[in-house]
Amino acid sequence: MSRALLIMRNFAFYPVFYLGSIVITLTALAVAPFNTPKFRKVVWFWSRFHRWCVTDILRAPVRLEGRPINGPVLYAIRHESFFEAIDMPCLLDTPSVFAKQELFTIPGWGPAARAYGLVPVARDAGARALMAMIREARGLAAEGRPLVIFPEGSRVEHGVRAPLRSGFAGLYKALKLPVVPVAVNSGPAYHRFWKEARPITYRFGETIPAGLDRAEIERRVTEAINALNDRP
Repeated sequence: MSRALLIMRNFAFYPVFYLGSIVITLTALAVAPFNTPKFRKVVWFWSRFHRWCVTDILRAPVRLEGRPINGPVLYAIRHESFFEAIDMPCLLDTPSVFAKQELFTIPGWGPAARAYGLVPVARDAGARALMAMIREARGLAAEGRPLVIFPEGSRVEHGVRAPLRSGFAGLYKALKLPVVPVAVNSGPAYHRFWKEARPITYRFGETIPAGLDRAEIERRVTEAINALNDRP
């Protein structure tokens, strides 16, 4: 793709996605107090709309190697850009994502996120706040919803292996859920102002059982979520 065509596609992507997101978010907030299933459907539509903007406007195809599994499970997903954060409701069935506390202060988005079932993570909170977060996550898992965590804690540049946050192993131990590690290589295509028409691939690793010690779960998750680092 020529540079001029790439820029034209970006000029189309930004207004279409962000203006559309405003309309969809306002619709979600209007529906949320009255009809939870319809509200979740609107959230799914927003995620699907974003996927369409990426694949059909930017022309960056999204590919899956492997598939999600059914039932409550903890997905540990590589985090290279905002793409995978927005894409989760499109990728998984009504996922509950652990997200930074600061994101819940965003007008419009914050209340919608709480209503959907995202779990705020206050990194510097005390033991009481941590236990409240775990109780909330257990309740969501009991509903059959998959839980999603970005175990590196923040975005990591493509090709870089970052250590997992110390809280990941503690959460894994407390929730007693199997883990599905997921690699994604969204950085080269999406984490830039001029987004590029490069394939974005999810690779689902083998399910890791509950009950492993900290060193083993961290080793296995780190290896699996970095499995696409060798791809440009």
